[in-house]
Amino acid sequence: MLKGKQKRFLRAKAHHLNPIFQVGKGGVNDHLVQQVEDALEARELIKISVLQNCEQDKNQVAEEIYRPAKAELVQIIGNTIILYKESREKKQIVLPN
Repeated sequence: MLKGKQKRFLRAKAHHLNPIFQVGKGGVNDHLVQQVEDALEARELIKISVLQNCEQDKNQVAEEIYRPAKAELVQIIGNTIILYKESREKKQIVLPN
């Protein structure tokens, strides 16, 4: 569970990132969740864009992605979801206490 200070730190780090996944009309599926897990292992911090044609609510989309991926939800801002998961092998981000 992330603390407020850690979430602020991650939001600042994610500010310059571009979304690497888009959720559209098809919604969330197992393949997308697996790709998100792989990306989190490689990068630790990612953005996901929820497109206008997505039939699901952005909060529901976020929950369907971060829970199976065992990631932390940093923020949902507009139609963008920010996720964090500490990498087992390629640790790059050091969180403040």
